Amino acid sequence: MHSDLPVPANKSVHRVPDPLAVLQASHRKTVHFRLWMLTGIFFMVLPGTLLGFTNLLQISASHGLSGLSAAWIQAHGHAQVFGWIGSFVLGIGFYSQPETRANRGRMPLICWGLWTAGLSFHWVSRAFQWHWRILLPLSGLLELLAILLFLRAARQHKLPSSSTGSGRIPLWMQSVLLSNLALLLAILLNFVEACYLAWGGHSPAIPHALDQSYLVLLAWGFLVPLIWGFSVRWLPAFLGLAALRTSAFRFALVLNTLGVLLGMAGVARLAMTLLVASALLAAWALQLYSTSEHPAKTAGIHASFPFFVRIAYLWSILAPMLGLWAAWADHHGGIWGGSRHGLTVGFAAMMVMTIGPRILPHFAGIRQLWSPRLMLVTLVFLLLGCTLRVSMEVVAYEGIASFAWRLLPLSGVLELTAVLCFALQILLTLLRGQAILAADCT
Repeated sequence: MHSDLPVPANKSVHRVPDPLAVLQASHRKTVHFRLWMLTGIFFMVLPGTLLGFTNLLQISASHGLSGLSAAWIQAHGHAQVFGWIGSFVLGIGFYSQPETRANRGRMPLICWGLWTAGLSFHWVSRAFQWHWRILLPLSGLLELLAILLFLRAARQHKLPSSSTGSGRIPLWMQSVLLSNLALLLAILLNFVEACYLAWGGHSPAIPHALDQSYLVLLAWGFLVPLIWGFSVRWLPAFLGLAALRTSAFRFALVLNTLGVLLGMAGVARLAMTLLVASALLAAWALQLYSTSEHPAKTAGIHASFPFFVRIAYLWSILAPMLGLWAAWADHHGGIWGGSRHGLTVGFAAMMVMTIGPRILPHFAGIRQLWSPRLMLVTLVFLLLGCTLRVSMEVVAYEGIASFAWRLLPLSGVLELTAVLCFALQILLTLLRGQAILAADCT
């Protein structure tokens, strides 16, 4: 019976959600997530991997970095870290947030437009130096605005309490928030440096010493805590692991943060020592190499999933070990290069290409991966390419054996094949899932 009586001020009205509105909101978030995914795939394949492959061909032909523009190399790295991983992170972030005024409707699209334009302007200005004094700072500003809008929307997201009921932010989310802080700092530094270069620089390339500090922040400040956090969130269920050693993982985060700060300050030997310790401690805390308590969940993906996750974490340990060696013995950049490649490709890219087929279809509203066998092919090519690249980079750059220069392009071919297979997997999964999504929304 309808009543015209006013609702008392101290009473709350509980409204039943409109099923159609809920379905429309879910559809909208799914479409937005697909847009972010496709953007990440684009920057991974074209400005990222293909640009990196041309870099490798030129390095192999000239037996070194002579004649290769530093700005060109930096454009490749920016496209990989921000264009690929960053787009995936923002897409997952918006998808995970509840429907509020801050992220309903146009907000994710505005953020996506700013982010994509910033990435595109950065690629054009650094790789081709076209009107770079205007486009480079503009790209930094657009990326900064995008991340600030994302964080503004994220403020509306009520943080879940920990499983202990203590009211603290869960440990996995602490790691992800630490990563987001590093991402914000990296984007801010990128904008400031872009303005400085545009005002008085001779080229769009970041000076070598500053670039080394910036790479430490991106690799160990942004990528590593991000992957660690999502590993804590997903891997115990996906791999049937024993309970997380929380104190050890928290200490790993502390050591990693100290290592990043020291690395950015140029104290390389102590920094790499701490990063080796943090990587070992994180793997131990996750109990990745202990006996699993339950079978791994591999339905819909290839059964090799647990193997490649553990291989990726071996790379996360090997990479800082190479870095520690480089801090004592590197003469021509080969060991440092191998260390960075082992972390970014062996650990970060392999985790994305291993975990991605498990979670991305679900976020995109799709029930099944297109081809589990193609997932295996992707990971095998990536593992072979990364192993060959890291080993031959050390041997070639440090002058140990000249034949290594001829094998470096082969490593690039293997890694490029892995990237193209991953992109094909995601695209075909999206295409097949389009009919499912349309059917669910009618």
